[in-house]
Amino acid sequence: MNLPRRAKLLTTLGALFLATIPAGATADPPAAGQRVRVAAISFVPRKLDLPGNADRLEQAFRQATAGGAKIAVAPEGALDGYVVNQMLAGEIPVARMHDVALPVDHAVIQRFQTLAKALELCLVFGFAEKVSADVFNTAVFIDGAGAIRGKYRKMQFAEGYHPGWWFNRLGAQSRAFDTPFGRCGILICNDRWNPALARIPALDGAQFLVIPSFGSKSESQDEAVLSRARENGLPVIEANVGVSLIVSEGNVAVVQREPESIAFADIVIPAPLASKPAERDEEERKFLAWRAGEMQRRYESKYHRFGRTGGQPGEAK
Repeated sequence: MNLPRRAKLLTTLGALFLATIPAGATADPPAAGQRVRVAAISFVPRKLDLPGNADRLEQAFRQATAGGAKIAVAPEGALDGYVVNQMLAGEIPVARMHDVALPVDHAVIQRFQTLAKALELCLVFGFAEKVSADVFNTAVFIDGAGAIRGKYRKMQFAEGYHPGWWFNRLGAQSRAFDTPFGRCGILICNDRWNPALARIPALDGAQFLVIPSFGSKSESQDEAVLSRARENGLPVIEANVGVSLIVSEGNVAVVQREPESIAFADIVIPAPLASKPAERDEEERKFLAWRAGEMQRRYESKYHRFGRTGGQPGEAK
């Protein structure tokens, strides 16, 4: 990116202020213009190291609290190490997903509920969610009282999709949910490239978006996140592996490119807007219709590159 273009991207990097409402509060949605101190955590989780990643994630959330954050977002796959790509490439047996996939009521998730309450911190992170015999790429939002306010399953994959991928299922729905700081919507990584996946929670009344990611660190990804914020008039907190990006009032508040770091900024949460369920459902219907063909196209393209002509990569359950 040339200097004038980069300067435009960074126009509002500036003063950061502490939020005054505790993260565990149950107050009404904030009025327009309320500033909330937030953190985007960048760290590189180790593949299949659930205990080690959980310990590192806890320390990162503690550091976010020490920096004054009331909401902290960590990357996609923060607990499992985001191992899907290695499984699809045949580098890790897919059966190893059983070692790291967790139901949402697992003791490891409860550990972070306890931590959130102790820190009075709203926290978001990605993990491999076990649901019966299937596994989803999921992110969870835990409030400062330790309650799970919402979760989201990734709806768009860069790698495409095969119906035999029990270890990498697609999500089917996106909804905003209430938090102590207003309604929130979640996207995960590749979702950020698709305007529809930000528009759906916005039509459901979202007042801010969070994006746990484990992917591109390019400036074009920054521009995609900035575009999703501007299209919907919402602040965005993205925590990626090697880049953190926070957008508020249509401008970049901070962008930081370090593999192990925490970026802090204020976001200004807009006044709540009424949800538009009919428009939301229509947007989601159109997305799902488009996705069916697009995921097949991406799958075929990817596995032709691997020298495969079809079928399911990986192993049986």
